[in-house]
Amino acid sequence: MALPNFTAKLLEYPAVAAVRVWKGFQIMASESKHPRVIKKIGTHSGVFHCDEALACFMLKQLKEYRDAEIIRTRDQSILDMCDIVVDVGGVYDPKTHRYDHHQRNFNHTLSTVRPDIAKNKHIKLSSAGLIYAHFGMEVLSEILVNNKCTPSTECLRGIYLAVYEGFVEELDAVDNGIPMYAEGHPRYRINTHLSARIHKLNPEWNAPEQESSNKLFENAMNLAGTEFTQNVIEAGTVWWPAREIVKKAITGRKTVYSTGEIIELKERCPWKDHLLSLEEEMDMAGQIKFVIFHDKSDSWRVQGIPVQPDSFVCRIFLHKDWRGVRDEQLSDIAGIKGCIFCHATGFIGGNKTREGALEMAIQSLKTAAVNSD
Repeated sequence: MALPNFTAKLLEYPAVAAVRVWKGFQIMASESKHPRVIKKIGTHSGVFHCDEALACFMLKQLKEYRDAEIIRTRDQSILDMCDIVVDVGGVYDPKTHRYDHHQRNFNHTLSTVRPDIAKNKHIKLSSAGLIYAHFGMEVLSEILVNNKCTPSTECLRGIYLAVYEGFVEELDAVDNGIPMYAEGHPRYRINTHLSARIHKLNPEWNAPEQESSNKLFENAMNLAGTEFTQNVIEAGTVWWPAREIVKKAITGRKTVYSTGEIIELKERCPWKDHLLSLEEEMDMAGQIKFVIFHDKSDSWRVQGIPVQPDSFVCRIFLHKDWRGVRDEQLSDIAGIKGCIFCHATGFIGGNKTREGALEMAIQSLKTAAVNSD
């Protein structure tokens, strides 16, 4: 008796041949009298890329697809029988779980798929971005909870956007061949170079004995998944706590100085990216001029807010007469007790006390205001 067409084709694949077939579906070998139907994730065969490797990894973090078989083929009749298909098939339709991005009329970005969370995201999505857009919240929640981190709704939304910007967006842009710069301005950042490293896992063109492409794809999934997971955990345990510290400093800024132009960090943490993005989010861009914080050396720092996170050009610098001067000489010139130093460019300074650091910021603000008049 001939096997059904779909079943026969499935048995051509090593990863599928190891399982039994029942009523046209793949099932795991089991001692149970009631065989368990295994879902199928379809993607293309041949040379693999980072986007579908990550897309498949993310899907397998979900309970619904955790035990799913990955079918790598370009045979449309087999893809049609898969529960979900990524990066192949020429169709984007969330209702039928088809997530390809190669078709000519596809122009979706994170902002078009998730306008409730993402604004001004204009990078075209790859299969990784599509799966992240539709399933990212669930994927992040699974990873964080499995690593003993239970995020609030606000935290999860913040991490969702941060992981996209810091990890997934790069993969979308590289896979779609989007230039990094437009009119001299960066459209995205290269943070991982993961796409190039995944590509190197494909068999070499002249390898005498080529390894199984399916096995190599599994290696690619593991590499992409490991780095993605690390980024998610870091976002939940390091990035988000720092963001909360900066946000509290911003909301409480007028208790530090009446104009609200100086903030105080209750704990020293990475703050530049957070401050600039929170200012934009809170519709107060450019309003904060200085930050003060306690340094590990039991002294205080006062630092100008940079115009960009990676810039040493500040919105306002410390007083020009203090720059490059230290200790008692600086205290005498400034008329402020406990001065330790002022950097030669004026972007940062130090004082022995909180009050001294705050006074350095206040005097610099007043001087800048007079000079601007």
